[in-house]
Amino acid sequence: MAGLRLGPLLRHVDWDTGGSATIWIEADRPCTAEVRCADGSGGSTRTFQITGHHYALIPVTGLTAGTVTAYEVLLDGVPVWPEPGGRFPPSTIAAPAAGGPGRPEPGLRITFGSCRQAAPPAGRRGPHGADALDTLAARLAAEPSQTRPDLLLLLGDQVYADQLSKGTRRWLAARRDLREAPGAQVADYEEYTRLYDESWGDPEIRWLLSTVPSLHVFDDHDVIDDWNTSAAWQAEMRATPWWPERVLSGLMSYWVYQHLGNLSPAELAADPVYAAVRATPDGTDALRAFAAAADADPASVRWSYRRDFGRTRLLMVDTRAARVLAEDGRAMLDPAEQRWLRENALSGHGGYDHLLIGSSLPWLMPPLIHDAETWNAALCRGERGERWARIGEDLRRRADLEHWAAFPASFAALSDLIEEVGTGPKAPATVAVLSGDVHHAYVAEPLIPSTARVFQLTCSPVHNSIHTLVKWGFRLGWSRLGRWLGRGFSRHGRTGRPPLSWRRTAGPWFGNQLMTLTLTGREARLRLDQARSPGPGARLVTVLDRRLTGAAE
Repeated sequence: MAGLRLGPLLRHVDWDTGGSATIWIEADRPCTAEVRCADGSGGSTRTFQITGHHYALIPVTGLTAGTVTAYEVLLDGVPVWPEPGGRFPPSTIAAPAAGGPGRPEPGLRITFGSCRQAAPPAGRRGPHGADALDTLAARLAAEPSQTRPDLLLLLGDQVYADQLSKGTRRWLAARRDLREAPGAQVADYEEYTRLYDESWGDPEIRWLLSTVPSLHVFDDHDVIDDWNTSAAWQAEMRATPWWPERVLSGLMSYWVYQHLGNLSPAELAADPVYAAVRATPDGTDALRAFAAAADADPASVRWSYRRDFGRTRLLMVDTRAARVLAEDGRAMLDPAEQRWLRENALSGHGGYDHLLIGSSLPWLMPPLIHDAETWNAALCRGERGERWARIGEDLRRRADLEHWAAFPASFAALSDLIEEVGTGPKAPATVAVLSGDVHHAYVAEPLIPSTARVFQLTCSPVHNSIHTLVKWGFRLGWSRLGRWLGRGFSRHGRTGRPPLSWRRTAGPWFGNQLMTLTLTGREARLRLDQARSPGPGARLVTVLDRRLTGAAE
């Protein structure tokens, strides 16, 4: 009898008609996976196989717009979810109300963040503290009447392939000799499956992901720290014997566990890789060939995607695999990816009230760090000679100097696009870049003559920690002294000033945290909740709750 190994995860929910959804599962053997909803809707599909693991993305049709319905998962006709005697409320699908110029009250609620380690890595001193996503799940399960997010936006580092928990290290040690490279890091697809088991198998997280739709994008730790930071880094890694298997396994597992669920049913139907994987009893070779092509020629694949939620548009941007790394033409996005971003931001301009750009890496950083990254990019391309170029490359890797500012032309292009979208009679009410990565949270606003309100909303980590020195470094980066020091970097690197100025308008906050953006008509509201454990149980504490648009409070 088939069993449920992982999931279910509620992924795509249709906001055009409210009538369909997709649910991802992993089974322990080949089977027919089925979803039955209490209102009579549902769907089924056969599993597909990758390296001995069996998955399904189950299409659910016939949902009634504007309703919430409980569902169960069956494998070969036998119910496997909810688990018998489970302590959580039923898993449900909330089908959005169809029609009209957007959602009815209370609006679209998007909860987002990045950098979640299921358990602290071996060798890390001290605990990470309470897990913000786990705490959110526990609160919603305990109080079913609480307003739930309409969407979870997971902005990278959903798993850490290079920083393993004690439990996972023990599991690896029973499988292979950790004295051989890559040591206590993930080496292949099977080991990636262990990371997802550890992260999504947590009971609270499993229930939350079964009942709140989620969209994902990767960041570096999903593959390796500093992934694609520079051409020199890439050349060194490609000459490393264990790297080819690692990067292929990372891309394959991301496609299966995260990327597939980002796609709509129409996109899935047109996806040649999905068709090839499902057309054979074992899709491993087809997926491996895709991953190899994606690594060899990133421009041949698009991990970015667009979702429209009524009059809110979300563009999730790949800021890792789509890079151009040659020092004389460095770009965060290759030309085709840059065109995709521009076309989708301007398509239907005037037909949406909010434009959200999901970027795992922040666009607007603390000014000192921005100037340091721009300076470092100038050094690495030889502005101060070969000796400084070598120093710059070493510093780039040690200090993670690889955000938008480290790609000056891309920073300028994104800034220009945001100003273009946000200016004039067709401008939306808000343009917001949603990011994580930097292990603190803040709100920043550019000083540009836009019609729209423009924001950088950064929230990280969900469950991780930050060294005290790094914390003080970020505080310095936002200070007046930091701005003065940044001008010194600019003079030495001959980089000039940034193409725009910005200011921090809230934060910084440190801790495990989640931001929630609520969009109602042309109004926007932001809340930041931190997970704290003052006693026997963790709880979420609201540290910011304010309007981003509309009348001042």
